[in-house]
Amino acid sequence: MEAITIKDIAKALNLSTSTVSRALRNSYEINPETKRLVMEYAERMNYRPNPIALSLKDSKSKSIGVIIPEIANHFFSQLINGIESIAYNLGYHVVIFQSHDSYEREVANTNYLVSRKVDGLLVSLGSLTTNLDHFQELMEKGLPIVFLDRVPKEIETHKVVADNFAGSYEATAHLISTGKKRIAHLTSPIYLSITSERLAGYKKALEDFGLPFDEDYVKYCLYGGKMVAENEAAVEELLNMSEPPDAIFTASDRLTTGCLSVLNRRNIRIPEEIGIVGFTNISVAELLNPPLTAVVQPALDMGQQAVELLIRLIEHPQKTDVFETRSVKTSLIKRESSVGKQALEI
Repeated sequence: MEAITIKDIAKALNLSTSTVSRALRNSYEINPETKRLVMEYAERMNYRPNPIALSLKDSKSKSIGVIIPEIANHFFSQLINGIESIAYNLGYHVVIFQSHDSYEREVANTNYLVSRKVDGLLVSLGSLTTNLDHFQELMEKGLPIVFLDRVPKEIETHKVVADNFAGSYEATAHLISTGKKRIAHLTSPIYLSITSERLAGYKKALEDFGLPFDEDYVKYCLYGGKMVAENEAAVEELLNMSEPPDAIFTASDRLTTGCLSVLNRRNIRIPEEIGIVGFTNISVAELLNPPLTAVVQPALDMGQQAVELLIRLIEHPQKTDVFETRSVKTSLIKRESSVGKQALEI
């Protein structure tokens, strides 16, 4: 059975479509008896408003575009869960695209979402994105955009990030407290916001505990198709140094798993020879061998806060005078990769 329309109701009741439309909206312009007839007939025929027609009428699609580097990353999948949980309850649909850390793909995703008339965008920048013109131009035209996790410094809008500095500081300080003195940092491209923030926390912890900072112990790894090979090559370089690190602090899920792969392949004992802490949300961290000490980001909460800020921009654009950058606390979960089983049991 085809869905009944306002035109069908108008024809059946011998009324104009405008009268039926106003009656369905409970307009004061329509007398009570006509409203009753329209409402009863609409209910009897199971009439439902067309959401597409309503969105066109209101010049709103009630949809939000989300662009993230990759869904397979557990952090980003948790982020999406947070976004969808709030968006759904507020009547918005979520359209998700992956950039796979490609600038060209990010631009193409952005253009497509705009062509589909989304009401706003939530974006976590790709690791190869250094040109922000595609976002800047859209914001100048009035499209609401909120950035989260990997955020640009140059664009003024709402942003939601983890407290990367504090999380990195705590991870490095923890490794120092276990007696490690040559702590390497395996991280992402230098121009990403998360990279500079986590590097700053790492350096500050070394300084506060009287350990020298050595640039040779820091490796910047690109993401994308060559990421696994480059990541593993960086770990091999660290292990082949004249004074190899006795601990490695990794800044992402993939960097962590790649690092562990090389250490296991070379039969390096963890944490006795090299302690490991990962800035990671991988769900199997406690199932790894050994279980992984991890700085965990509150991804679900970050997604929820970001979409709330975006919907506020969409629905109340005239009320936005000051933009927020929200920094959400991380937590350090200590496991055997940094302290050993016996130390944990004490």
